[in-house]
Amino acid sequence: MHPTPQPSSLPHAPRSARSARIRRTALAAGACAALGAALLGPVAGAEAAPAAAPEIPVAGVKAHLDRLQSIADTNGGNRAHGTAGYRASVDYLKAKLDAAGFTTTVQEFTRNGTKGYNLLADWPGGSAEQTVMAGAHLDSVTEGPGINDNGSASAGILEVALAVSRTHFKPAKHLRFAWWGAEEYGLAGSRHYVDTLAAGDRAKIDAYLNFDMIGSPNPGYFVYDDDPRLEKVFKDHFAAENIATEIETEGDGRSDHAPFKDAGIPVGGLFSGADYIKTAEQAKKWGGTAGKAFDACYHASCDTTKNIDDTALANNTAAIADAVWQLGS
Repeated sequence: MHPTPQPSSLPHAPRSARSARIRRTALAAGACAALGAALLGPVAGAEAAPAAAPEIPVAGVKAHLDRLQSIADTNGGNRAHGTAGYRASVDYLKAKLDAAGFTTTVQEFTRNGTKGYNLLADWPGGSAEQTVMAGAHLDSVTEGPGINDNGSASAGILEVALAVSRTHFKPAKHLRFAWWGAEEYGLAGSRHYVDTLAAGDRAKIDAYLNFDMIGSPNPGYFVYDDDPRLEKVFKDHFAAENIATEIETEGDGRSDHAPFKDAGIPVGGLFSGADYIKTAEQAKKWGGTAGKAFDACYHASCDTTKNIDDTALANNTAAIADAVWQLGS
């Protein structure tokens, strides 16, 4: 994962101050909107504003990461394709999603002579003609437990999916969440999924959002630039939070959005950085340490729950929720 940065000049304000400011603004806007509606009634031809995403508790995301770490610890130190640790990871997520009211499917495929699994979770309702997907690969490399790569995004989208259930969200479009197997073996799981879709079903996917590493310990805030509409959703979210972003080109086919993009499906996503080096300019706007990797434990045994930046994890998970609510409404 080697992005071509295109920096933004926005400074990074403390999250607590941003959240308080956003809540005050939202309350004031809501009061004005309610008064206007009461006085004027509905305006002919006006479109309803998308439902606002709820706050996603980072403690919930971290609880899932703790569970994935425990699974790795009891299964040889990793959650790689073809191992008991990977299948236990699938089972953990599936149980959470089943209990929350999702319709889950475990899709089997074979890679390197070994059975692999994708986990798909569909939220009931929404137009079947327009599906919004959010996905992340669930497997680790054999060298470690893969908590940032890619437990971080797997846990993040799981908690967003559970928030859909908790809030009884009723999107206009159909929502599908996906966790891919064998990404570390050449995007095998996501490629199998796309390759086995009928042409008509591919055409019904309105957007595929990919998340691969969202809690890097020396983080950056990178946004995929593959589809302008989806790129704008994420850049607008971070701009409202006063968080600078850079473009993550990700055009080299190194994560699970590539099979979707190759099939002509609009793709977008987020990334917090891997093993390349943070520049002085990036450290100035994002904090952290210049001259060090965004994630020095990338594909290593030290990619544990200690290898996570809580602020980046919280900020990126909030952005995922915002995109799912906006694009699904």
